[in-house]
Amino acid sequence: MKILLKNATLLHEKSPFHNQIKDVLIDDGILTQIEDQIDIKSDQVVNLKDLHLSSGWFDPNVSFGEPGFEERETLENGLLTAAKSGFTHIVLNPDTEPVISTHADVSHLVRSSSHQTTKLHISTVLSDAGEGKQMASLYDLQNAGAVAFGDFKKAYSNPNLLRIALDYSQSFDGLIQAYPMDQSLSDKGHMHEGLISTNLGLKGIPSIAETAILARDLQLLEYTQGKLHIPLISCATSVDLVRVAKKKGLNVSCGVGIPHLVYTDENLMDFNSDFKISPPLRTTADQRALKEGLLDGTIDMVSSMHHPINPELKNLEFISAHSGSIGLEAAFVVLQNHFPLEKVISFLTRGKKRFTIETPPFELGTKADLSLFNPNGSSVFTDQQIHSTSKNCMFVGTPIKGSVYGCIRGERLQLNA
Repeated sequence: MKILLKNATLLHEKSPFHNQIKDVLIDDGILTQIEDQIDIKSDQVVNLKDLHLSSGWFDPNVSFGEPGFEERETLENGLLTAAKSGFTHIVLNPDTEPVISTHADVSHLVRSSSHQTTKLHISTVLSDAGEGKQMASLYDLQNAGAVAFGDFKKAYSNPNLLRIALDYSQSFDGLIQAYPMDQSLSDKGHMHEGLISTNLGLKGIPSIAETAILARDLQLLEYTQGKLHIPLISCATSVDLVRVAKKKGLNVSCGVGIPHLVYTDENLMDFNSDFKISPPLRTTADQRALKEGLLDGTIDMVSSMHHPINPELKNLEFISAHSGSIGLEAAFVVLQNHFPLEKVISFLTRGKKRFTIETPPFELGTKADLSLFNPNGSSVFTDQQIHSTSKNCMFVGTPIKGSVYGCIRGERLQLNA
């Protein structure tokens, strides 16, 4: 199959074609020609306004629903949504029922998604059934295709479990994930604990619920010299803790949710449950520290925190509503309204290496792995741009810049149309 991309601006800093407008021919999934003009009969010609190409985008923290919560999102439509949103790679959380915990679970998901444009990578639970007691068969899960291990949005109540996992996983270079949130400190909390929560009369979740566990987990990492990834941090003290850990030479990485870069707890003043997420939106000072950490490399990657919730659980009184917001569709266009284009592309691609996901160079003879977009034009994100089954989206009404056309991975092309 031949795919011809016409008049595309190529954005790839390590490529000799960086920032040049070229025609690009992809033949059976391989970049075969990059010229000023290509006139050849092709199966599909893509000629779109102000078309730009970059390395395929990556989201390390995505939930769908299947198996168990298909009413929220199916694997099929979830991956289609990711592709239309420009993502060629995502990591799926074990936010399922039953949780992803066996070789068979991983193999089934890999097989079920093999025909999709977006490549599915899988994070399994770290403990058996995600119960936080006994360590799962991590080596077997990695052989099945898992790229990381962590009990989704659960801090390890037994620190020895994390210590053993950090020790054991070194024998096969496994990536351990830890979500820092103390359950007793955050119990029955609905938003960040501070002036806004007090004014609203809502029980808050203090920053120390995150930082106390994070400090402990980093100490365990220093003791074991293992390999740890913190999927989401949300406050200034967490940025400081990770920065110090990296200066010590610890093998730690972390991510930040795009919502935390765009919104604060002030956005909860009208009790809109779409803004109820975990970890919670925090203060302007926290947001400033997160942006600084992302720009200086303390924070390694961003995530849309895509988490579909069906309306029966979301469209409720604020204190009863479940946490979560979808975000794949808005990720690029929202980020572009806050950071320069080159930074946005870096944020959306640099996390792949941590999860041992290959980033092909943009040169002849390599496999196509590209996001397609237009960086220009300002508007507002609307519900018409949502492709997900669930519609719980905090970004509706948010100013955005640019638009996403889709992506190409190998010989698979998915356009947002």
